[in-house]
Amino acid sequence: MSWELRLQPDPTRLTLGRFLDDVTERHGDRLALREPGRDITTQQLRAEARELARALVGAGVGKGTRVGLYFGNGIDFAAALFAVGLVGGVAVPVNTFAVESERDHILRHGDVALLLMQRQLGNRDLAAELHASHPEVAGAAAGSLRLTALPHLRRVVVYGTASERELRSLAADVPEALIDALSAEVEPSDDALLVYTSGTTALPKGVVHMQRAPVIQSWRFAEYLELDEDDRVFTVFPFFWTAGICMSLGASLAAGATLLVDPVFDAARALDTIAREHATVLHAWPHQEKALAEHPSAAALDLTSLRKLEFDSPLAPIVGLEKDAWSMHSSYGLSETFTLSSALPAGTPVEERRGVHGKPLPGMVLRIVDPETGEPVRRGESGEIAVKGVTFMRGYHKVDPENVVDENGFFRTQDGGSLDAEGRLHWTGRLSNLIKTGGANVSPLEIEARALEFPGLQVAAALGIPHPTLGEAIVLAAVPAEGQQIDPEALRVFLKERLSAYKVPRHVVTLEESDVTYTGTKKVQVAPLAETVEARLAAAGTLIAGHRYGGEGAV
Repeated sequence: MSWELRLQPDPTRLTLGRFLDDVTERHGDRLALREPGRDITTQQLRAEARELARALVGAGVGKGTRVGLYFGNGIDFAAALFAVGLVGGVAVPVNTFAVESERDHILRHGDVALLLMQRQLGNRDLAAELHASHPEVAGAAAGSLRLTALPHLRRVVVYGTASERELRSLAADVPEALIDALSAEVEPSDDALLVYTSGTTALPKGVVHMQRAPVIQSWRFAEYLELDEDDRVFTVFPFFWTAGICMSLGASLAAGATLLVDPVFDAARALDTIAREHATVLHAWPHQEKALAEHPSAAALDLTSLRKLEFDSPLAPIVGLEKDAWSMHSSYGLSETFTLSSALPAGTPVEERRGVHGKPLPGMVLRIVDPETGEPVRRGESGEIAVKGVTFMRGYHKVDPENVVDENGFFRTQDGGSLDAEGRLHWTGRLSNLIKTGGANVSPLEIEARALEFPGLQVAAALGIPHPTLGEAIVLAAVPAEGQQIDPEALRVFLKERLSAYKVPRHVVTLEESDVTYTGTKKVQVAPLAETVEARLAAAGTLIAGHRYGGEGAV
């Protein structure tokens, strides 16, 4: 397969260790990462990664050893990721949003043998939380853990404590030449990362990726985002997520840009950082951009340095964007493909990218198949997107490969779409999440996107609630931003002006933030939310299209 990487065309260099060597050769003295109170250049990051790699080897880490990384965004995560990759270990990022059961699932299911972690993250004491769940961890000697709940875990290293000092002391008798020799034996096809994705209805799935995937995508994002050495990228994308690793961290390193991070998102602090550091690029989720735009300090700060920003961002008017000249909306990807599998360069003219989700990237193959039979459909017809290629995962951890791909090696994404005559992808949304109401299929994503344009709304989730005649009735669960109130009928009127009649929610249920549960990547967990909404409808005896919930039924 063709790679067509302009910035790094040599496929033998596609390992984390060689990537760090290559970006250091190009950008060694440039500021790579800035976190509150701490800076590091690319050269210093490489030195820190190699020193930690020596310590890890001293602790027994070798090819295939699973090393958990339990850090917020910052220098420690970056150094640990490359240190593990250098010696052929498998990094297992631990979701810092995870609740206890989800955290333990990642550690247990991921076969983590050594856990590197920070102690404090915002107002949370991560170490105390772990010790409360597993008291044996606090008093265990290094390497002597024997937990039936976490059977592979042998050592926990909490940064800033004696356990870190003890680990780092192990580097003393590990020569630099051994790190070079170990790195030389790491191949692009070796396993490098076990990334846990949080679904909306189940425990996270472990996605095993080869060394080449994050490296290809780091070089590729630097190209497609059109980053350069003058860029200063502010990101809140978590490094335990594939986009945080390659779109934010890896691409910034590849381009020689400076990455600005804060381990905990705070709108006021983020705005101050963007203004003070003259950030040119912002990586944030839509609800975070909305929070930034609506924060009282936004209008008073000079944010005009932000130029590589989506034109439909609520921040665009504030920073003074005058035209739609840069966008990554014309793209499609998954955790299973280490983000993008199709895209158009961010600077593609708007008339060429409007309404499309890119073309398959070099080395990636997209196919549209019948969701029922799996047979390819004709060009232009809608169906299910299937994908394979150079950044596709090794597989799901502990899942038989025949249960993941079809006989032709394609992964069925459960996303709907089509390929047009020019080979451009048109993505239409999750097939499994479609709301079937009155004979029509409705994507909740479109409803939610329009609803979040309503002032003062923090969370919007469009749900299909069972209905005897409609099949499903569209009900919108709405959570106001802190200190705000939402008028449900005003919201419905707002949506009537922006959506086709059959897509307008028949009812709006306002909820508190505490009523909503999230996955580790801050996706709303749909199943428990639907249960909550149905209970509210029943308790209120809500009448929707001739059916009264919680009552006698049809009226």
